[in-house]
Amino acid sequence: MLMTGDEGLSAIAPLSRRDGEMTFIGDPNVCDYADFLVSQDAEDQFYPMLLDYLDEEEWQELNLFSLPQESPTLAKLPDLARERGHQVQIEEEDVAPGVVLPDTWDEYLGTVSKKDRHELRRKMRRLESYDEGFGWYGLTDSQEVGASLEDFFLLMRQSREDKSTFLTGPRESFFRSMVMKLSHAGVLKLFFLEMGGKKVAAALCFDYDSKRFLYNSGLDPDYKYYSVGLLLHALCIGDAIEGGRSYFDFLRGSEPYKYDLGGKNRVIYRMVVTRS
Repeated sequence: MLMTGDEGLSAIAPLSRRDGEMTFIGDPNVCDYADFLVSQDAEDQFYPMLLDYLDEEEWQELNLFSLPQESPTLAKLPDLARERGHQVQIEEEDVAPGVVLPDTWDEYLGTVSKKDRHELRRKMRRLESYDEGFGWYGLTDSQEVGASLEDFFLLMRQSREDKSTFLTGPRESFFRSMVMKLSHAGVLKLFFLEMGGKKVAAALCFDYDSKRFLYNSGLDPDYKYYSVGLLLHALCIGDAIEGGRSYFDFLRGSEPYKYDLGGKNRVIYRMVVTRS
């Protein structure tokens, strides 16, 4: 469903239907957030129009996953749906920790707990003491990103068994297509940490508006002693601060390292509308 106004396209409802269920196009396994795409000045017109559209379709359940806590869908759709006799259930689906970024690295360290700040500095000193040296960098050029994707996939598979299981053939194909398209669009940055000239950790990030999103990462378990995953994420935060970003989003999941780096939870919700 598309909605247009005086200035052109103002809203998109990316929905699919299967066996009486309407839901967002996409897969929550690879999409951390989902929502309707609505211009802010079109919200009051869009949600009644959406329900008018749905009234003409065949469905029993509208299953809206991965809604971020600030979504206008959460604020506007439930009351409108209930007015039409539908049942609405909203539940917490997951969390997406993030960090509000100050202007400098030192200010950022001041927002992290004393214990975590001490640990971060200690681990960085240990990395700096590595005899064969270390380095890190971020790739944005699409050719360089494409040439380094195999290294990223290898580190992702090595890092955890569940990541290796997750990265099926179809999902790897999705990653490749998505990475290259976003690289060409200029919103992707692929980071690597090297020790002794060997890639030991990787982080795939998106930069959009004033935010940086950490989409996925990997590491060589032989270098866990040096906390290479945590430290590369910290370096990505530092790079985001230098680039003037205002928020670092760790995206879906409550992995401990996100809180070690100062992450604060934002809630992701699922809304289910059952037709009357």
